[in-house]
Amino acid sequence: MRAAPLRALAGGALMARFFGDRPPGVMALHGWGRESADFIEVLDGMAAVAPDLPGFGSSPPPDRVWGADDYALQIIGAIDEMRPPMLVLGHSFGGRVAVCLAARRPDLVTGLILTGAPLLGGVRRSRPRRAYRLIRWGHRRGLVSDERMEMLRRRHGSSDYRTARGVMRDVLVKVVNESYESQLDALSLPVHLVWGAQDAEVPVERARQAYGRLRESGCEVWLREVDGVGHDLPLSRPDVLREAILLMQEATGP
Repeated sequence: MRAAPLRALAGGALMARFFGDRPPGVMALHGWGRESADFIEVLDGMAAVAPDLPGFGSSPPPDRVWGADDYALQIIGAIDEMRPPMLVLGHSFGGRVAVCLAARRPDLVTGLILTGAPLLGGVRRSRPRRAYRLIRWGHRRGLVSDERMEMLRRRHGSSDYRTARGVMRDVLVKVVNESYESQLDALSLPVHLVWGAQDAEVPVERARQAYGRLRESGCEVWLREVDGVGHDLPLSRPDVLREAILLMQEATGP
């Protein structure tokens, strides 16, 4: 399998991996902490593009704290450089961006395939322990050093939070507290939800909730639950996502 080359988009703000010899009809958006290479097996042989989202892979980070809608605006600029509209596949964080993109510019999107994307209700997190809250209080008032505070953040934060650096840490905090009810309600294009039945990060019940909300708003939507699979379908079951792309292209046109 030949590795797809990386090319610059949006004036160098994005590096993207291109597949096939024709203008892309599919765009794939990766998850948090991942990169476009996740989709090599999914997109091999297709006319497709997979960008490294800003702050990941070979793309530089944003210069301020972005939410998913800001990422969508960056992707809109990249799509405008190619031949829209496109079928958009979004995994996890990339699914957040894909929904914002489709709600903002439905003329650029023929349909959505979403997998492992936390779309409703933000993230429920337990309250930090009292000792941690006291130290954080002291840090805000200059009583606790930056070094000690960073050590405690690494100990108590999620793995994504511990590995994030600079502005990307604040981007993570922002996006995990976002919810996308209004964007889902605005969708009028076909949506295919493809979920690992054993997804521990974004349980399949969240997909069922999104499916119900999309049905209620009159959207054409399908839900496929894949047994024996967790969160990372692009790597664990690329065949399932390839099949979803082919089915959506048949339903919506190439």
